[in-house]
Amino acid sequence: MKIYDISVGISADMVTWPDHVPLVLEQFQRIADGEEANVSRMAGTVHIGTHVDAPLHFIDGAASIEKLPLDVLTGPAYVAHLQNASVIDAEVLNGAGIPQDTKRILFKTRNSNFWASGEKEFRTDYVGLNASGAEWLVERGIGLVGVDYLAVAVYTDLTTVHRILLGNDVIVLEAVDLSGVEQGRYELYCLPLKLMATEGAPARTILIEA
Repeated sequence: MKIYDISVGISADMVTWPDHVPLVLEQFQRIADGEEANVSRMAGTVHIGTHVDAPLHFIDGAASIEKLPLDVLTGPAYVAHLQNASVIDAEVLNGAGIPQDTKRILFKTRNSNFWASGEKEFRTDYVGLNASGAEWLVERGIGLVGVDYLAVAVYTDLTTVHRILLGNDVIVLEAVDLSGVEQGRYELYCLPLKLMATEGAPARTILIEA
């Protein structure tokens, strides 16, 4: 059994969304300074690193993160390689050979090269879903979609895509590192922190070879 940790490491210098508050991750008590223990603190948005978006993120009054069903966050998943795509639209998805029984899908695009190279600067030219791609996923009954950059949607149409997905109870998993993962079937385990009444949460996420 091979386990792939597809979570992005959280560090003070990691790439973050440009208009979010900066991440703070620092040790404020140190044994070396005479303290009894090492203690660190973290501050930032709930959309840091690999994270899950709940419907509340774009739909006021909708379900928050602790209400998401664990049976959708875990289970069989398909990793689709879309290395030549500049946008994930319905045409690309129709030609991707995605198995008919797929309910959880993760897209590996050229974005994965950003994680592999350790790039720290935010990119607006990342590959994401447009509205037609989001509608395609809803029509196919997909319950969870994961992408290999900070947003599931193309930079030029964030709101529409999120509302299509989240408004139809499609769980959104963002910023997974698929640089070392081949196309195919896996078991997905995605467990966001149980933050109460929030619209998102960081998640330690793994794939196990099926």
